[in-house]
Amino acid sequence: MKVSVVIPVYNEAGTIEEIVSRVQAVALEKEVIIVNDASTDGTSGRLEKIGRKYDNVKIFHHDSNRGKGAALRTGFKSASGDIIIIQDADLEYDPKEYPILLEPILDGRADVVYGSRFLGGPHRVLLFWHYVGNKLLTLMSNALTNLNLTDMETCYKVFRRKVLEGINLKSDRFGFEPEFTVKIAKNGFRVYEVPISYSGRGYSEGKKITWKDGITAIYTMLRFRFFE
Repeated sequence: MKVSVVIPVYNEAGTIEEIVSRVQAVALEKEVIIVNDASTDGTSGRLEKIGRKYDNVKIFHHDSNRGKGAALRTGFKSASGDIIIIQDADLEYDPKEYPILLEPILDGRADVVYGSRFLGGPHRVLLFWHYVGNKLLTLMSNALTNLNLTDMETCYKVFRRKVLEGINLKSDRFGFEPEFTVKIAKNGFRVYEVPISYSGRGYSEGKKITWKDGITAIYTMLRFRFFE
């Protein structure tokens, strides 16, 4: 099966070349789709270099910053693989774990796989209150969807491309995570979780999600669970 790796990127000039190199090092038939969400830090120049280096890379640019969800939708539209992997442009998540993430789909057990940072994989010790907020959002998501995830907010969401045919994604920013979770639950897709490692970074190192995104996530869950 061919895999489409979709990478939304905003102001990651210091990491984008390295993460693409790590993705390319994984022995899979794949295409890499990068969506530059109007970066202002030199990311665009790095992407030009990447485009010249690899022939399996597609690069798209947004004229204005629209958010992670909007960048993912742009990437999904051009994905031709049988399976889609979402990959953040920082170095927090390790592409070496793609085989672990893909296994439940490839052997026919799952339609969607979440890579959980809280199922025992090695992780950097960092940001207690961020951890608490993540667990509370996951608990609320589980209560609304009747799933039993341990990490709803994880970047690593892997799914058959046909899953996109059954859901209409609308969130532009970090609301993508709860919206996607609510909608795959509503549609009855088979969901698995697998443990992954996590090399988290602090805000001084470029982390972008804040407590305001947590409030938005709660609104998003309620909106798509009960009203849309």
